[in-house]
Amino acid sequence: MSFSIAGKTAIVTGAANGIGLSIGRLFAEKGANVMFADMDEKALVAELGEQLEEGNIRSFAGDLREKLTIANLVSATLDSFDQIDILVNGARQIQMTDPLDGDDETVQAMLYNNVMPALRLSQQVSKRMIKQAEGRTEGIAGSIVNISSISARRTHPELMGYSISAAALDQMTRSLAVALAPQRIRVNAVAIGSVMSNSLQTFLKENRAYRAEIEECTPLGRISAPSEVAEAVQFLCSEASSFMTGQIVTVDGGRTLLDAVPAPAH
Repeated sequence: MSFSIAGKTAIVTGAANGIGLSIGRLFAEKGANVMFADMDEKALVAELGEQLEEGNIRSFAGDLREKLTIANLVSATLDSFDQIDILVNGARQIQMTDPLDGDDETVQAMLYNNVMPALRLSQQVSKRMIKQAEGRTEGIAGSIVNISSISARRTHPELMGYSISAAALDQMTRSLAVALAPQRIRVNAVAIGSVMSNSLQTFLKENRAYRAEIEECTPLGRISAPSEVAEAVQFLCSEASSFMTGQIVTVDGGRTLLDAVPAPAH
């Protein structure tokens, strides 16, 4: 059983900061060819600097909500590395929702921003993975990992739009896993909570008191570094998880295990 991803080619979206950047860096360190994809070209250049266009690291800037951009990302990756073995859908946005406002459009926005790009990119990449595997009857043809959230299972009305998009991403993971299993492509997700993502870091700068509350509500008593999520993603992309597909792996320090009511009132 091997955790190696050396020699594989991966596309990682949302890779200019936070969790996506950490995943891309870990993959590159482990010997994978990595296409770092993000809307923010300046952030990509600032983070990757002289590493860009050298060795096993490339970058792509564009809005993946556009179908043409997705096609261009796939083409750029193939031009650079000739194959695609791994896709990590790490790009996501978080917007607050007023659940009682009939004019609030954040539910549509979250589905449009967080689910549809991941679905369309998965569809395009899986076609390439299937083509690459022609003539082979054994082994994994490819691996897709979606970065989801424990908000899919926890209720905060102000995060209704984001929570719905996370739940949709989880179900998309399961549906694609079944659809692509005959082609030997595995599809899994990592649901995060109590992780120092870029969005959480920004939020805590403006609301410092919430850090202690998050740590208190997390059984392991701390906020995870993005690198811990990256290692879970590596596992799901390696042969070590070769018999796993359609799974939502939770990385939250035990946060979803807690009952929000302090008294044993059941």
